[in-house]
Amino acid sequence: MPAFKMIDAVKIDLYARDHPPPHFHAIYAEYEELIEIDTLKTIVGMIPKNQRQKVINRAKNHQD
Repeated sequence: MPAFKMIDAVKIDLYARDHPPPHFHAIYAEYEELIEIDTLKTIVGMIPKNQRQKVINRAKNHQD
């Protein structure tokens, strides 16, 4: 599946038939983090702190 968005080398993926709660996958090198869309909290995994902050800032600005 093509990336939904790229944020400073972090690939953001959304899967149409993925499990609840609604979330996106942030993938950076060998790291992956699932982030809940409503709360922006981590469901599972992790990406480095600097990349995560960029992803979260972007998500906050586009949460609507």
